[in-house]
Amino acid sequence: MSPPRVVVVGGGIAGLAAAHRFLELRVDAPLELVLLEAAPRLGGTIRTERPPGYVLDAGPDSLISEKPWGLALAERLGLGARLRGSDERVRRTYVVRQGRLVPLPEGFVLVAPARIAPVLRSPVFSWRGKLRMGLDLVLPRRRAAGDESLGAFVRRRLGREALERVVQPLAAGIYTADPDRLSLAATMPRFAALEREHRSLILGLRRAAARRPASGAAGVRSSLFVTLAGGMEELVEALAARLPPGSVRLGSPATALARTDAGWRVALAGGEVLPADAVVLAGPADRMAALVRETDPPLARELAAIDYASSAAVALACPRGAVRHPLDAFGYVVPRQEGVPVLACTFLSVKYPGRAPAGVALFRVFLGGALDPGILERDDAALVALARGELAARLGLDAAPTLARVWRHPRAMPQYDVGHLGRVAAIEARLDALPGLAVAGAAYRGVGIADCVRSGEAAAERLVPRLEGGPS
Repeated sequence: MSPPRVVVVGGGIAGLAAAHRFLELRVDAPLELVLLEAAPRLGGTIRTERPPGYVLDAGPDSLISEKPWGLALAERLGLGARLRGSDERVRRTYVVRQGRLVPLPEGFVLVAPARIAPVLRSPVFSWRGKLRMGLDLVLPRRRAAGDESLGAFVRRRLGREALERVVQPLAAGIYTADPDRLSLAATMPRFAALEREHRSLILGLRRAAARRPASGAAGVRSSLFVTLAGGMEELVEALAARLPPGSVRLGSPATALARTDAGWRVALAGGEVLPADAVVLAGPADRMAALVRETDPPLARELAAIDYASSAAVALACPRGAVRHPLDAFGYVVPRQEGVPVLACTFLSVKYPGRAPAGVALFRVFLGGALDPGILERDDAALVALARGELAARLGLDAAPTLARVWRHPRAMPQYDVGHLGRVAAIEARLDALPGLAVAGAAYRGVGIADCVRSGEAAAERLVPRLEGGPS
């Protein structure tokens, strides 16, 4: 009797995590694993270039230590000694205000301030804006049920200035999204819970801080942001090395998925058909929708309804002496109201020492997102010129870059619109009626690397009982 076959469609971090988890759970049982990836390489948006002296991440460059699944996987893969924390001595962020870099008020937690005094001293807000934020202390709870956009939530609790000058650029830096479309429940449920439990966000954050025990974390786990010494592609490389020889098929897009009495059939672009006992769809939701259009039209409609935004990143290096700014932060974010097509800039050589040669400043400028969908229409030279002009205006860069890289991410960031969790619930309900099928990836319950690892591993854990003869 042949061993059960699992087909994973998509070789990004979620698909790789799913494939690896199948092998972990079936370590003492036979299993045939096939991972299909349409592109010529694994990793999806995770990609690292390593020119001499540099480590350049084209996509995500960090794991978040507060979400343990990415760190746990790295350690199981033997990468613990390769983990590196950020330089916590400069753990601060600037925000652009009327063209100048101004420190984000200390204690401002994504959406709301946990401390009043730094906000009162900050030039980020006008006095009217500060007083409007203070109304959060007395405003009643929201009475209406249901989801709410992040933009509507912040305007209601803290006012327009808080949204436009801080929350919008921070949300754009994380989700490349429009806050007036972004689901609060799907992206920042903590703040909805603070309002329910404490009425005031400010009071809730202060009480939470007072209850929080001193962190006992040591080493890299004491840092919020954690990377790998050779860049985040080390995680992809380690996962790929654990997969059985011949199990990965690059340049092999799946074209259709059909149910059979025994399980599933996966059709490939070249005409080959793979029978499978279980299938994980770990590619972008809109592409996975095309695979199930004939098998389950309602599932396909829900998957296709998840929108995506495009972005670009430009890395620039220059002599440290050519930059007038002290670079005493991880970087800065740019509010939309500043009128420039830049989302944010990370000071990579500051955030993670060892990313560039000594005496070199390395930056990564982020462009595009949901509020600037046409950014990828510009050619590479135009994007480099835009990034260079941004650094000249904001940091005083007065020299030509010694290194420049442009990375494009077309339709790479899923948009968690208002009602997103309802759509995810509908997808999961359809999957309950399709034994042996699961989905995984950034489109569902989190966009970070750790979220994708969790999603892929959960998909494998859901399907393994079916391989053993039980219900999935």
